[in-house]
Amino acid sequence: MGDTRHVKVLIIGSGPAGYTAAVYAARAMLSPLLVQGMQPGGQLTITTDVENWPGETAIMGPELMQKMEAHAKAMGAEIISDLITSLDLQKRPFTAQSDSGTIYTADAVILATGAQARWLGLPSEEKFKGFGASACATCDGFFYRGKEVVVTGGGNSAVEEALYLTNFATKVTLIHRRDSLRAEKILQNRLFKHPKIEVLWNHTVEEVLGDENPLGVTGVRVRDVKSGGEKVVPCAGFFVAIGHSPASELVKDQLEMHHGGYVKVEPGSTHTSIAGVFAAGDLTDPVYRQAVTSAGMGCMAALDAERFLAEQD
Repeated sequence: MGDTRHVKVLIIGSGPAGYTAAVYAARAMLSPLLVQGMQPGGQLTITTDVENWPGETAIMGPELMQKMEAHAKAMGAEIISDLITSLDLQKRPFTAQSDSGTIYTADAVILATGAQARWLGLPSEEKFKGFGASACATCDGFFYRGKEVVVTGGGNSAVEEALYLTNFATKVTLIHRRDSLRAEKILQNRLFKHPKIEVLWNHTVEEVLGDENPLGVTGVRVRDVKSGGEKVVPCAGFFVAIGHSPASELVKDQLEMHHGGYVKVEPGSTHTSIAGVFAAGDLTDPVYRQAVTSAGMGCMAALDAERFLAEQD
């Protein structure tokens, strides 16, 4: 059994929502403790150029998150490299069990666990994960210098991944099941102008193909959604960019949810269905999913927690 630590405010998650909540909670003299989780910095640490953060014309995602972490620490927040494995919200103080063995108890909890990459769910995709199949171009793109790659998806993330991969690959094929993209127009314009990128419309990926020894991707089998015809697109790397799912496993049986697993908050606030538990960022947001909106919600969560604790006192 590990040590038990009590804090006024426990923040779970370390993306823009978590770090901003830590800044505001620390300024309110609530001595917040932030537990970073498996991916300190969240999704922005696997993002290259961020061009929509106010005040920064362009900044690398990891650098932006390092700045946020440093800001939170400078304000007095305590930041721990640990992972919360279970959370009991049935009574206050709330209890969180960590991977390190430490048990954290808290008068208020701010959930900022974000979202994680969604996969197609193909057995062949699972087989080649880490051996040519990836959900993170910025993590793995370097390995495909001078090779051909495939990206599947139609939103911002898919277009961003395809554009990023042109830095390494000789050719990038973007496969989309429809005949138009959902991505922002400025990103689409860049995509369509790029000489290394080819778009394969109205197709779905049916199977990831590859060698056994050594294990590695050699192509993908795709199906035309209109004709039903199939063909193989050769590639050394296959990147899935079809969005994200909220990381709500910790609270799935305890808090009210909607839209397929997003934590439901009261309109105009970060209050969840349990008093004293607040949620912010991509964990709650199936619509905007932006760093700046996550940060705004992190601010709201800290202020909501501050008011809640003041009322308890």
